[in-house]
Amino acid sequence: MNNMKNIQDETITNTKQHEHDNEHENIDIKNKKNHKDKKKNVLQNNEIQVLKSENDQLQSENLLLKDNIQKYEKTIWNIKLSNQAEIENIRKRSALDIENTYKFSLEKIITELLPVIDNLERAIILEKNNDNFNSIVEGINLTLKSFINTIKKFGVEIIDKINIPFNPLQHQAMSVVKSDTIQDNYIIEVLQKGYMLNGRLLRPAMVIISQN
Repeated sequence: MNNMKNIQDETITNTKQHEHDNEHENIDIKNKKNHKDKKKNVLQNNEIQVLKSENDQLQSENLLLKDNIQKYEKTIWNIKLSNQAEIENIRKRSALDIENTYKFSLEKIITELLPVIDNLERAIILEKNNDNFNSIVEGINLTLKSFINTIKKFGVEIIDKINIPFNPLQHQAMSVVKSDTIQDNYIIEVLQKGYMLNGRLLRPAMVIISQN
C-alpha cells in the first residue's frame, strides 16, 4: 500500500516537474521569439531609416538636377537668341555691303571724270562770247549736258547752289567777302562745283562765303 502511494507521489512529482520544465522551456522559447522579433524590428527600422535617407538624398539630387536643367535650358535659349541676332546682323551687314558696293562701284571712275567736266565747263565759259566758236561751244555744251545727265542716273548730285548757308560737309571755303546785303556765312559764289554719289561726298564745292 505504501509502495503504491509512493509511486503515485513520485508520478505526481515527476508530472509537476515536467510541467515546470515545459513552462520554463515555453518561456525560453517565447523569450527567444521576442528577442528575435525585437531584433527583426530593429533591423526593419534601420532599413526604413536607410531607405528614407536615400529617398531624401534622391529627392535633393532630383531638385538640383531640375534646377541645373532649367539653367542649361535658359543658357541654350540665350545662346540661340544671340546666334539668331548675330545671323540677322550679318545678313543686314551683307545686304548693306552689297548695296554700298552697287551704289559706289562707279565712285573711282566718276571721280576721275570730274576734271573732264571741269574742263568742258571752262571751255564753254571762255569761248561763249567768241562768235567764231559759237558752233563749237554749242556742241561742247550739248556733250556736257548729255554727260551730266548720264552720271546723274547713277546717283550723282551736283553741289553748285548759291545764297545758301555754308556747309562744311559739302563746301570748302576758299575766301571770305564782306557783304551788307547777304546773310553772314552764306555762299556768294561757287568757284568749282562739288559732287556727291548716292549721298557720299566725292568732292566738296570750292566757294566764296559772306561775312557781315
